[in-house]
Amino acid sequence: MTTDNLTIACPHCHAPNRVPGARVAEGPNCGKCHRPLFTGHPVALDSASFDLHAGRSDVPLLVDFWASWCGPCRMMAPAFEEAAAKLEPRVRLAKVNTEEAQDLAARYAIRSIPTIVLFRAGREVARQAGAMNSGQILQWVRGQGI
Repeated sequence: MTTDNLTIACPHCHAPNRVPGARVAEGPNCGKCHRPLFTGHPVALDSASFDLHAGRSDVPLLVDFWASWCGPCRMMAPAFEEAAAKLEPRVRLAKVNTEEAQDLAARYAIRSIPTIVLFRAGREVARQAGAMNSGQILQWVRGQGI
């Protein structure tokens, strides 16, 4: 990470936090709710919180677009959880339920699920459709230069 200050959205209250880049790996807490900014678990995002994490946070965001009725999505969930523990704090992992956030699924033209999308500075930089195991997720993210 950088030595510059980073803006990091809290996974609990979604408040933006300014954190020195050199201190990100030290387990900083949110200035508003005082809970950890990194938990090693994916954060569930909805339409209201998505843009705070995708567009206003300096940490790249990897989003799993999924649905509860999708078998491959349910199969991939533990792998995505495992990947979160290994990728944070370099990358924030999040899940978006496409049944509950249909506007986000439409905005990003999600045609099949599961689909993972990597965002940097609010812009989509890569996407991959289909279920993956944790090793494949880690390899794919690292292949994006992270």
